[in-house]
Amino acid sequence: MWTYQNPVRIRFGAGALDGIGDLVHGRTYCLVTYDEAIFHDITQRIAVTAGPAALIINNVIPNPDFRMLAEACAQFAAARPVPEVIVALGGGSVMDASKVVAAGGNGFDAVKRYLEDGASADALTATPIIAIPTTAGTGSEVTSWASVWDTEAERKYSLSRRSLYATDALIDPELMMGMPRELTVSTALDALSHSLESIWNVKGNPVSTGHAVNAAMEILTILPALVDDLGNLDLRSRIARAATFAGLAFSNTKTALAHSISYPITLRHGTPHGFACSFSLPMVMRSVIGASAACDAGLRCIFGENLSAGADRLEEFLVTLGVSVDKADYGVKDEEWRALIESALTGERGRNFIGSHERVIESLGAA
Repeated sequence: MWTYQNPVRIRFGAGALDGIGDLVHGRTYCLVTYDEAIFHDITQRIAVTAGPAALIINNVIPNPDFRMLAEACAQFAAARPVPEVIVALGGGSVMDASKVVAAGGNGFDAVKRYLEDGASADALTATPIIAIPTTAGTGSEVTSWASVWDTEAERKYSLSRRSLYATDALIDPELMMGMPRELTVSTALDALSHSLESIWNVKGNPVSTGHAVNAAMEILTILPALVDDLGNLDLRSRIARAATFAGLAFSNTKTALAHSISYPITLRHGTPHGFACSFSLPMVMRSVIGASAACDAGLRCIFGENLSAGADRLEEFLVTLGVSVDKADYGVKDEEWRALIESALTGERGRNFIGSHERVIESLGAA
C-alpha cells in the first residue's frame, strides 16, 4: 500500500515568469525576495504584469533564522491592506522565508511556539504562495515545509504544514542564467541528494522513486557539462527540470541521513547546504546496498548493476566537480564526526533512512 500526492500546479519553461499576472489576478500581494540588483529588475518585470507589490520583504539571508524571520513576519502583520497572496522570488532561503511568513501572519511568536513545542497551531495562518525559484536545487517550490534555523542555539527546525504547499510554481530557466559556478554546483547537488535520499527512504514509493531516478540520472549527466557552459539555456533548463523532479520525489518522503548529517556542519562550520548534504552521499550509498530490493532496483536504474562501483563513480563525480568527500576538509574532526553520525541516525531525517546503524558506522568511518 502506498500513496502519492502533490497539489502544486507547475508552469515550466523559458518565459514562464510572464504568466505571473494571470496568477496574481488582481490580488494584493507581498513579494518576498533578496535585496540585490538582479532581483530589483525582476521585481519591476513582475510589477508590469501583476501590478506593484503591496509589500516587499527583502531582508532574506541564507539559512533564514529566528531573528530575520521575526522581522519579516512583523512587516507582514503590520501591512495594510493585508496582502492576499505571497509571491516568493528567489532561491531556497526565499522559499523558506515565504512559507514562514505565510504561516506567521499573526507574528513569528506563533511559529516559534509551534516549532519548539508543537503548540499554537490554531494561531498559524495560511496565506497562499506563488513560488518563482531562481535556483535549481531546493525543490521547495513543490514541498510543504521550510527549514528554519535557530543560529544561537545551533538548531534547525522544519516547519511542515500541508497549507504551505504553493498553489503555483513558475519555473523559468531564464531566471537562472546568471547563477555563478559554485551556486550552480551546490544547488544541483542538493537536488541530487533529494533524489537519492528519497530512494533509500522508508517512505519511498514507485512514483517518488520514478521521479528520483529521472532527476538523478539527468543531474549526473548534465551538471559536468553545465559548469563548463554556464550560459547554455538548454542545459540550465534540463537541470531546472531535474531539480523539479527531485522536489516532487522528496515532497512525499522528506530527506534522510545525508541531510541529517548536513545540518550541524552548516551551522557550526558554515558549509553551504548543497555541499554539506552531498559530500557524504557515496558513503551513505555504500552503507545501504542490499538493505532493500526496491532501493537497490532504483539505484541500479541510475548506476548500473554493480552498485559498489556505482558508489565509486558517484564519489568521482563529486571530486571532479571540486567537492571533497573528506569530512576534515569541512572542519569536522573524528570525535565530532562520530557524535554527529550517532545524532543524525536518531534525528527525524535519520529515521527515514532504511539502512542499519552498524553498516552506517562502518561505511562512514565513525567506528
